[in-house]
Amino acid sequence: MRILITGATGFIGQHLVRQLLQTGQTVTLLLREGYAGERPLPTQLAALRSHFDVVYADLRNFSLTVRAVQAAQPERVVHLAAAGATDPFLPLESALRHNVHATLNLIRACCEKGRVSQLLLARTPGERLGLNIYAASKAAAWQFARMYARTQNWSLVGGMIFQAYGPGQPERALVPAAMAAARQGSDFPMTSGQQQRDWVAVADVVRGLTAVLQTDLAPGTTVELGSGRLTSALEVVQTIYRLADRGGQPRPGLLPDRPGEAVAQLAPANVSQTAALIGWRAEIDLVTGLTALLAGGEHV
Repeated sequence: MRILITGATGFIGQHLVRQLLQTGQTVTLLLREGYAGERPLPTQLAALRSHFDVVYADLRNFSLTVRAVQAAQPERVVHLAAAGATDPFLPLESALRHNVHATLNLIRACCEKGRVSQLLLARTPGERLGLNIYAASKAAAWQFARMYARTQNWSLVGGMIFQAYGPGQPERALVPAAMAAARQGSDFPMTSGQQQRDWVAVADVVRGLTAVLQTDLAPGTTVELGSGRLTSALEVVQTIYRLADRGGQPRPGLLPDRPGEAVAQLAPANVSQTAALIGWRAEIDLVTGLTALLAGGEHV
């Protein structure tokens, strides 16, 4: 398949590019105009540069988005690009421009100007409660997406990605930050740690996204990609320290919980439904994934 990916330079995107290339797909990255002049490609993508194509556009601009989609001529599109994944209380206008307007421009470019057979939008379980600007903007974008899917009878589908972790995750995220402290044998100041999340290895996530791309799903379907189990942030950090065994300890409660942050997701991923839809289940349990990551594993 010819597959176009937005947000390919991000944490999940880099792993997805490698996975798709390994399975023999033709991959094109949609990068923001001016990206090449601002900074080099991440190391993982730079090593694969001869194996994928690149088109440029600012998704906030409809005509530039149309031009990029028509140049790539994809059969399927994966939309991972978003603002606020690590800063959920970003300015409202920025969230609307990047997460709503840009997504609508991509939908229209794929549906109205170049009939793409499937558009896969990355979703977040935070949309269910909408307690921060990022989650609310993603929820708004999905409502528009579902409208297009149903009125156009078009395979626009969602991939709801739960709490992914793995190699290459931004250092400020909980798992890499805790691992850095645990490796040094230092204490780890953190919030209460009572937040319950469904943790899933990035290697499992990209296998799930790949399975969605290989499946014809009903318009507006959302596939949930998670382990099916909730685990608190504190338990994750305690597990990291136990596995590292270099001294130090988590220090819950030294940092305030973020305002508006849900203590628990409403539910873990519906793994039975996902298995029925795309034949996928997460294979890497949390302890195995954290152990491999501590050991320097690149494919967790």
